[in-house]
Amino acid sequence: MSNYENAIEIKGLTKKYDGFTLDNVSFNVPRGSIMGFIGQNGAGKTTTIRSLLNIIPVDSGEIKLLGLDHVKDEYEAKQRMAVVFDEMPFHDMFTGNVLAKMFAGLYASWDEKHFYELCDRFGLPVKKKLGKFSKGMKMKMQIAAALSHGAELLVMDEATTGLDPVVRNEILDIFREYLSGDDRSILMSSHITSDLEKIADSVTFIDKGRILLSGYKDDILDTHAVIKCAKAEMSDIAPEDRISTRVSDFGAEIMVADRAAAAKKYSGAVIEKTTLEEIMLFYVNRDKKEW
Repeated sequence: MSNYENAIEIKGLTKKYDGFTLDNVSFNVPRGSIMGFIGQNGAGKTTTIRSLLNIIPVDSGEIKLLGLDHVKDEYEAKQRMAVVFDEMPFHDMFTGNVLAKMFAGLYASWDEKHFYELCDRFGLPVKKKLGKFSKGMKMKMQIAAALSHGAELLVMDEATTGLDPVVRNEILDIFREYLSGDDRSILMSSHITSDLEKIADSVTFIDKGRILLSGYKDDILDTHAVIKCAKAEMSDIAPEDRISTRVSDFGAEIMVADRAAAAKKYSGAVIEKTTLEEIMLFYVNRDKKEW
C-alpha cells in the first residue's frame, strides 16, 4: 500500500462556468474515514466530484487521490478507487453476469466471487437485464460492482437519493462494513443529511460553489447551537454572534457557531443542540440574516 495521509486532498480548486463558479474549494478526506459532502442541489457537489475524477478539466487547483496526482496518475488512481453515480452508467441491456465479465477485464484486482456474494445478499438476479431493475436495485448493482475490486477509496455522488429508508439503511450498513477494512475511505455527497449524520466521521458543507465549513462531524455538532427566544429578545444577541436567524410566529431561533461562548455571554438564554440539516439551513440563509 502506498504512503498517503489523506485519501483525497483538494487545494484551491476553481472551475468557472457561465453563471456558476466553483470558487477556491479546499478540503481533505482523512485516510480510513467517511466524509459527508453536503449542500443543496446545485451547490457544486457534482462539479467537485467530476473535477476530481478528471471528467472535467479544472481552471486551477491541485487534487490528490490516494497521494497521486489526479491527472498525471489518473490510470493508477482509478484502478484503486470506485465511483457510484446517482444515475446508473451501465447499459440497460446488460446483466450482472455481463458486468462480471466486463469488470474482470478492467480491473486487475476484480473479485468475481465477492461480486456474486454481494448480488446474492442484495437480492439482485444476475441474469436479469438492468433495464428491468428498480432504482434501488440499480444502485445496489453499482455498489456491488464498486466494492468488488478492492478499492481503497469509494466516491459516491448522491447515491442514496430516491431510495426508500430501508434500502438506504442497508446501503449505509454495507459502507460501515467496507470501512472496517484497513485504510479504506469514502467521500459521500448527499443532500440527505440524516444519512450522513448516522455514518460520517467528518463533513464538508458547500454552498454556491464555496466551502462554508469542513471538519469532524462531532466537533461541528458540538460547537453549533440554536438560541431560542421571543422576538422582543432577538436584539439582545449580538449580530457578530449570529450565523442567521429564523423568525416565526412563536419567536426566534438564532444559530451560533460557538456554543460555549454563547452560553457564557447569554447565560439566561435557552440554548439547544442542533443537527446537520439545521446547520445547513442556517448557513444557506446567512445572507438574509432573518428568514
